[in-house]
Amino acid sequence: MENAVSIRSSRLLADTLRDRLAAADIRVNGDRPWDLQVHRERVYARALLGGSLGVGESYMDGDWDCAQLDELLFRAMRARVDARLSTVPERWLGLKSWLMNRQAVRRAFRVGEVHYDVGDDVYRAMLDPRMVYTCGYWAEADTLAAAQEAKLDLVARKLRLQSGMRVLDVGCGWGGAGAYLSNRYGVHVLGVTVSRNQALVCQTHSLNANFEVRLQDYRGLTGRFDRIYSLGMFEHVGRRNYAQYFDVIRHLLLPDGLFLMHTIGHRTPRPGNDPWIEKYIFPNSYIPAQSEVAKALEPRFVVEDWHDFGPDYDRTLMAWWANFERAWPSLVGRYGERFGRMWRYWLAVSAASFRSRDLHLWQVLLSPNGVVGGLAEQR
Repeated sequence: MENAVSIRSSRLLADTLRDRLAAADIRVNGDRPWDLQVHRERVYARALLGGSLGVGESYMDGDWDCAQLDELLFRAMRARVDARLSTVPERWLGLKSWLMNRQAVRRAFRVGEVHYDVGDDVYRAMLDPRMVYTCGYWAEADTLAAAQEAKLDLVARKLRLQSGMRVLDVGCGWGGAGAYLSNRYGVHVLGVTVSRNQALVCQTHSLNANFEVRLQDYRGLTGRFDRIYSLGMFEHVGRRNYAQYFDVIRHLLLPDGLFLMHTIGHRTPRPGNDPWIEKYIFPNSYIPAQSEVAKALEPRFVVEDWHDFGPDYDRTLMAWWANFERAWPSLVGRYGERFGRMWRYWLAVSAASFRSRDLHLWQVLLSPNGVVGGLAEQR
């Protein structure tokens, strides 16, 4: 009797998931590149009961495969299949975010330890030569390196960088942006990071007298700067800290200065971080909604420009995917197959999120008091 009930339950779960995937034109064990190939029947229960965490972990464990993973995930997101899966893990993370400040100073270094310190060989293989770990700007670029350099030049143009300016890079990564801007534009750049490994790598730029890096949380910064920028760091600030973050930036910025914030964003607020991303990729992170950013900015800054080029992140992520695939045979011995599947899934689900327009990429240009006459748009 118990076996019969179990079989019926398994069939019901399988039929339910098949029906939901069919709405996205995805077939189970179909012959198209984006069709889902099931290796273990437990995938149905894990997906329906575990939501995004269950789907991601079942892929990591080899329960299912797909020849064109990014396209499967794009179709599922565009059809809102994910919205009809279990939200228990999401609600739990939302409750934790409501009960505690998950991005408090004492937790600030956690994401560096889990993600950014994973291993430089992975990042060197995946990223451009400068190891710039944010969205490239592909308007006139045809390679990843060109897209990243175009993005840095776009930042410089928006900030109106001039030789001799003192510039702060909040969340400087491996130092590629700060080193490039200090060399190309003659500015003095101070970068801060919460990744010990990134800070060590930045020492390779030590011959550049105009570029300095500190292992430090942004809340402990002092001094005054002509310009400030942050590329891909705001996702780790947390909505409880938005007011403090912008207060710190405003205090550090000279009255006639400019601040450029480059961040991933959502159209509407979410309960919390995605559970799979939280567990495996970016712990204690949160993707801001445009309304949450605007509310925090209102009493503190004038918005001079708000530029969305999210589709460029899809192309950036797929370039990272191609680089990672080429390098994987030389990395698998150190990291193992499960890590490789985790990394591929992260790149694919991220690309699909931008392709489906669920995620956006914003560059927001801000001034403390408003620039008289405004700033001509430069894109």
